[in-house]
Amino acid sequence: MEYTQTPTESKAINEVKDSAIIIAGSGMCTGGRITRHFKHRIWEPKNAVIFVGYQAVGTLGRKLVEGAEWINVYNEDIIVKASIHTLSGFSAHADQAGILKWISSIENLKKVFLIHGEKESQMEFKKYIEKKLNVKTHIVAYKESITV
Repeated sequence: MEYTQTPTESKAINEVKDSAIIIAGSGMCTGGRITRHFKHRIWEPKNAVIFVGYQAVGTLGRKLVEGAEWINVYNEDIIVKASIHTLSGFSAHADQAGILKWISSIENLKKVFLIHGEKESQMEFKKYIEKKLNVKTHIVAYKESITV
């Protein structure tokens, strides 16, 4: 295994002609080195992209998981010929039960603010928290200012 520390070292990966496994850490593929690797490899049917974990709506990762035939990287439309795979169950986030358990351990909790997740999931989780813990819960809007 070789680690690439700099962008220059990462770019050099695109010159590798032999078989290689590239592990990139931009989770939703919205930027970073992964986009350059896509530009150089995703059009090639012999390649595969394996997503480990959830891809949020609106992200390049989600578009690929949902079967996009073309992507735009660096203002260039690139055909997707690599096979796309998803491995579920590796998320770093706790599930509803885990988060609820953590929230319920907070003494004198007066209000919960939800700041992460897709709107529909937040609304369901808000109802769940209020029902199970009887604690007011607020979904924070984009750029909303909260004063406590």
